[in-house]
Amino acid sequence: MVANSRVLAARALAEGVGLPFVELVDYPIDRGAVSLVSPAICRRHELLPIGLHNGRLIVAMADPANVVAIDDVRSAARMSIEAVGVERADLLAAIDRFLRADDELSDLTSELLEKSAPVEVQDFTFTEGLEDDAPIVRFVNLLVSQAIQDHASDIHIEPAEDAVRVRYRIDGVLHEMQSAPKSIQSGVISRLKIMSDIDIAERRKPQDGRMSVNYGGRKIDLRVATLPTVWGEKIVMRILDNPSSNLDIRDLALLDRNFEAYKSSYSKPYGMILITGPTGSGKSTTLYTTLGAVARPEINVITVEDPVEYRMKGINQVQVNPKAGLTFASALRSILRSDPDVVLIGEIRDHETAQIAVEASLTGHLVLSTLHTNDAPSAITRLTEMDIEPFLVGSALDCVVAQRLARRLCNHCKKAVEHDAEYFENLRFSFDADQRLSIIYQPAGCANCSNTGYRGRIAIHEVMMVTEEIERLTVARSSSAEIGRMARQQGMITLREDGWEKVKMGLTSVEEILRVVA
Repeated sequence: MVANSRVLAARALAEGVGLPFVELVDYPIDRGAVSLVSPAICRRHELLPIGLHNGRLIVAMADPANVVAIDDVRSAARMSIEAVGVERADLLAAIDRFLRADDELSDLTSELLEKSAPVEVQDFTFTEGLEDDAPIVRFVNLLVSQAIQDHASDIHIEPAEDAVRVRYRIDGVLHEMQSAPKSIQSGVISRLKIMSDIDIAERRKPQDGRMSVNYGGRKIDLRVATLPTVWGEKIVMRILDNPSSNLDIRDLALLDRNFEAYKSSYSKPYGMILITGPTGSGKSTTLYTTLGAVARPEINVITVEDPVEYRMKGINQVQVNPKAGLTFASALRSILRSDPDVVLIGEIRDHETAQIAVEASLTGHLVLSTLHTNDAPSAITRLTEMDIEPFLVGSALDCVVAQRLARRLCNHCKKAVEHDAEYFENLRFSFDADQRLSIIYQPAGCANCSNTGYRGRIAIHEVMMVTEEIERLTVARSSSAEIGRMARQQGMITLREDGWEKVKMGLTSVEEILRVVA
């Protein structure tokens, strides 16, 4: 309803100045026309050339009455202009799709290469001394904005012997985006350090910081880490643009059996829930989403994290600070004196933290945390290896969720492919007798997914409930393989089986499941 009202308002605006209205969703935009006007002009005036007609350039505009913008486009394209009205949100989406910052970055890189002298660090000691149109500032701004536009999770700025390499991690895979001249390395690193409130004079040891940028009217936080390398300081920026407080527990894409099991666990007033998986497998998102499901005004929720990734309203979040003596263990001891109902521990790393977490769950608290293991059954043996008594582990632990992230197929271009039973048997996937299930989807590639065939990610889960039988195996110090066999007998769906179900649902591809699950 809101979108329809915006379209009607944009149509009325165009008709009010006697110009036609175009819906960009269905319009065949001519890339040749798009290239006639620089991205900087298009973004500044919120317009996009979309075609040519009788020697005139058709320009889609959010404000078709803006004569200054029309004059700028006429001068840049050296053609007569035919303006049409469009809805602003559709226009901005089209600008993001057709005008990447890459071209601007290439132009800027060429401009910087023409400068013979390297950019000195001291030129960027103070933010006040930097003009918004300074080449270094523009370069950094474009890098960050393009990464956000591409839905990247991380930006890697890596000094090499003769250049500075920039890579984005998009949907879990690194893509090389842009190289910059070596001469601007010090300036770019110093600029990012200043923005992140990091000591620019210290180059010999790793440092951490945080910065915020405004993009499309949103405030987006970035976690910044520096690492000294032989060619200079490498900088990795994690883009924290996924506020899990806005997610519903159903958005985690748990299968029905897994969802019911997990819900029954986090709905209890006490017990321990562990989320396991490697770095970058979405554990924090699952934890924050679960917090959003359990947090209520009558419940006291306290977290201890390193670092605090997403700030959530109504939740008391504690950032560990080892230099000040505030470790996971010391923070936990203080938290338990603050009358919590729910405690979130960012990660269980050592015996002391694990011991306090187990004791907290046994004394009436709901404890949520993460652990680095490959599957759910291994979490039990990992805790016993931390010298936690097996009978305490069996009593405290209620549920373990192992997860991975696979790339989600692009809905615009995924293609159906039919295979025979032998194909699935060779991959060790169960083949359904229903012939329709022999049709699965594969990536193709289009403009919406940057020709990768994938857009976004989906989680694959393995949810293990700690039953009486598994508790007895825990006390007997059984291996993770024995615990896993018992869990499967009791209905646990393995990571591979969960991924296969999502292949059959058309959400991801066989290749992705084989990539992320052994």
